[in-house]
Amino acid sequence: MVNIEVRDAYVDFPIFDAKTRSLKKKVFGKVGGKIGTGAKVPIIEALRDITLSLRDGDRVALVGHNGAGKSTLLRLLSGIYEPTRGTARIRGKVAPVFDLGVGMDPEVSGYENIVIRGLFLGMTRAQMRERADDIAEFTELGDYLHMPLRTYSAGMRVRLALGVVTTIDPEILILDEGLGAVDAAFIAKARQRMVDLVERSGMLVFASHSDELLLELCTTAIWMDEGTIREVGDVRDVLAAYKGHRAMWAGGVGTVGP
Repeated sequence: MVNIEVRDAYVDFPIFDAKTRSLKKKVFGKVGGKIGTGAKVPIIEALRDITLSLRDGDRVALVGHNGAGKSTLLRLLSGIYEPTRGTARIRGKVAPVFDLGVGMDPEVSGYENIVIRGLFLGMTRAQMRERADDIAEFTELGDYLHMPLRTYSAGMRVRLALGVVTTIDPEILILDEGLGAVDAAFIAKARQRMVDLVERSGMLVFASHSDELLLELCTTAIWMDEGTIREVGDVRDVLAAYKGHRAMWAGGVGTVGP
């Protein structure tokens, strides 16, 4: 049975070379969470007191400002990060999709990268070879698939990676949206493949700034703020609360991170 159980989990990052408060502030602005005090080595508390129970069939959106802890939580749920305190137990095969370009080799062809990227996501060589023609048709890259990846533009690389990602069969799909280099027409073409991918997955956790995508693909949402869970509930309700909070901040009422 696919499930993820997180109990009282913290993820801390010690900053061994931080020597001044200005450096602490600089790091804090990029990582999110809070900087622990009273220790000789500054500690970035990237996640604090996280408790979650996710089951097969869950479709979970992550929302929050940049630096709120969304990416760190995704890596915790993927098993990439171990909790500093507390526990995180993952049952099921995880397909982590944080950066569409990860797991690809610039010196080999697009066709070879189809296999490499598939292996990175937990598929077999045979499975990826069976999917190669479908991926090639979807990407519209033609003869470029015979050329080294280093000859591709950023948009072409994303097309290839997205073509591979949308053919996998994940038990747990951990998705961090990263489609900015692709033109709008291709994103529209890819939408149905994204929907089909989510339907094939046993569980989805999806961090995105696109309300439209979150509403289409998810049923519940988690609002992250300064490394903690601020609210959990129906995706529409949580998005409304988060957007309302942001609007209050923009109007000069209340506070929220950068």
